[in-house]
This record gives sequence, structure tokens and C-alpha cells, in this order.
Amino acid sequence: MAEVFLRRLTRWQAEQQREAVADVYVEAYQGVAGAEYADRQGFLQRFENTVQRPDFDMVVADAGGLVGCLYGYRAARTGDWWEGFRGILPTEIEERTASGRVFILTELMVVPAYRRQGISERLRTLLLVRHTTDLVVAVIKRDDDLGREVLRSWGWTKLGDFDSGGSGGWGDSRDSGSAASARRAGAVAPTPDELAWEGWMRPDG
Repeated sequence: MAEVFLRRLTRWQAEQQREAVADVYVEAYQGVAGAEYADRQGFLQRFENTVQRPDFDMVVADAGGLVGCLYGYRAARTGDWWEGFRGILPTEIEERTASGRVFILTELMVVPAYRRQGISERLRTLLLVRHTTDLVVAVIKRDDDLGREVLRSWGWTKLGDFDSGGSGGWGDSRDSGSAASARRAGAVAPTPDELAWEGWMRPDG
């Protein structure tokens, strides 16, 4: 198996390599047979949006072609990203959001052939070296057992649940407006199916 090298991409480089990143997405998630094109196109649309986010940051694993990546962006100071969070958001998190010190991990992907070789940990270390003073958060689907396993292996802790809809990997397409907005307008409490997302956070220090 080829040696894996890690490198950081600029925003421009990420845009230039979007097709290769989409290849990783399709292989990593191995969607329903016959739906690969739709999955790929949906991912490309989300990726294009994410690349334009404030302080977008990305690292990739390369073994003669991309085999993994991790990327994210800084949450807006307005706190809109926390829309749909269940419960009371800790004051410290509100303060860090307002001061621009919350970094969101949007997507982690490693193709199956290169999993369980420490690549996700290497990607995390390289990406977060720039974010040592930030609160770093990841959001996963509630049924994402592999994502939960990775976060626990990193020593991260569950922050809480989100009742917003969405699809995809580590929260890149979490729809932060639909279900939560309806409930604020007087609708009923969320059903268990709507509590589809879990927020996890890196421990301080």
C-alpha cells in the first residue's frame, strides 16, 4: 500500500480539487447503488458552499491520489450555527461564538482501504494545529456509529442534540432553519426522528 502524505489546501486549491474530493466522498460513503451521481452532485453543491465559509481550512491525505480529507470553517459570530440546538447552550460557548472562537469540523472522510491506520488522527492533528485556542465542534448524524467511534477515540465529549433536518456527513448540510423555526412559531416539540444530529466538542487543553 502506498505511503500516505498529508498536506494543507488553500481555498483555491480545494476548489480546483473538488472532483477528487467528491471521488473520496462517493467511495467513503458508498451510497445506495444507482444513486452515486445524485449523492456526488449534492456533495459538490455543499462543498462549494462550505469552501466559501469564513476561515475555511482543509487538509488531505494523499497516496498517489486523495484517500482522505478533513475540513471545516469558523462559525459566524451571530450564533446562527447553533439554530436547533436542544437545551440551553452553555454561556462559555455563547461567549466564544460571539468572539469568533468556534471552529466547525464539517467533514471527515477516509476511504475504506485506508481506515484504521491512524489517518483520521493525523488529519485532525494537522488541521487543528491552527486552532489550539478555539472551541472545536463536530456534528454527526445520530446513526453515524463510525463517526461516533472516531470522536470517542479522540477523547471528545457529546455536547448535545440538534433537532434540525439534513443529510450528509459531519454536519455539512445540516439544515439549521426548517424544523426549529416551525417550532418557534408554535408547533409541537420535535419527534425522536427529528433529533437526528449530535454535537460533539474537543476537550479544552
